[in-house]
Amino acid sequence: MVHFIGAGPGAEDLITVRGAKLLGEADVIIYAGSLVNPALLNYKKESCAVYDSASMTLEQVIEVVKDTEARGGMTVRLHTGDPSLYGAIREQMDELDKLGVGLRRDPRCVLLLRRGRRPLRGVYTARGITVGYHHPHGGPHPRAEGEELRKMASHGCTMVLFLSTGLLEDVEQELAAGGYAPDTPAAIVYKATWPEQRVYRCTVSTLAKTARENQVTKTALITIGHFLGDDYERSKLYDPTFTHEFREASK
Repeated sequence: MVHFIGAGPGAEDLITVRGAKLLGEADVIIYAGSLVNPALLNYKKESCAVYDSASMTLEQVIEVVKDTEARGGMTVRLHTGDPSLYGAIREQMDELDKLGVGLRRDPRCVLLLRRGRRPLRGVYTARGITVGYHHPHGGPHPRAEGEELRKMASHGCTMVLFLSTGLLEDVEQELAAGGYAPDTPAAIVYKATWPEQRVYRCTVSTLAKTARENQVTKTALITIGHFLGDDYERSKLYDPTFTHEFREASK
């Protein structure tokens, strides 16, 4: 059996309870060593064999799984973040299906809502949340037609960009072309929840400059929008003048 697990935000205590349990039971762990916090390997048992997939091909990953299966072992495939958002999981699952190898996924919400196979990398998951177009190991990922950042920016919405740190000059131009003001608040969040986490606040027009000055080239989220500022509206949910299903408004 192969279990696909997402490492979560990064900190070792933010993985799911199920994920931690499976790491402790695994005979073999194949993990994305260039992206996953190695502290997560603290959950493994002493006899567990560990493979870093950063230098492996798909074929090599499958060979390790085949060998483990032949010995009656259990494999955990540990991906960064949530594999359903930008993990290369489909190709692995298809190969395992051909071999008749059983597989299970640690079901984060997106996997439950979708059919569980096609990763959302390169696809905008919702208005304001987008997977970027630069691979963390270098080289661009093509964006789907009609999904330019400027079109997203034209809505003036809060935006979170994944995998875009290496192309911030282009990001700045696209956001400006879409209508974001140069002084729109932005932030670069490097390795969120890791011990080396850093947050660099800036604006849309200084994203690239901020990244250069702080030597951030990958493993960062780019957040954009006025939610980063000090102005906001109070939530109606807790407003005493607002009626909802569980509470009548006060007079």
